[in-house]
Amino acid sequence: MPLSAAIIVASWGIAFIEYCLAVPAHRWGSAVYSTAELKTMQEIITLLVFAAFSVLYLGESQKWNHAAGFGFIALGAFFVFQKW
Repeated sequence: MPLSAAIIVASWGIAFIEYCLAVPAHRWGSAVYSTAELKTMQEIITLLVFAAFSVLYLGESQKWNHAAGFGFIALGAFFVFQKW
């Protein structure tokens, strides 16, 4: 199997496992959280994992504009979770 095909299969395998975990998590979580809150948590977790991966594995540096963007996303999450 060529390397590119192996990478594609591995990527789809990771996505499949993630999906298999996300579906029951959303079903159980919907008893406690709203759909908007669940989606917000999913996006924040994905962003944190991606940021860590880009720094630790890819060797990219985080700059001030990345921190500012993440801060605005965190502020958005704050508003989503407020019970006003």
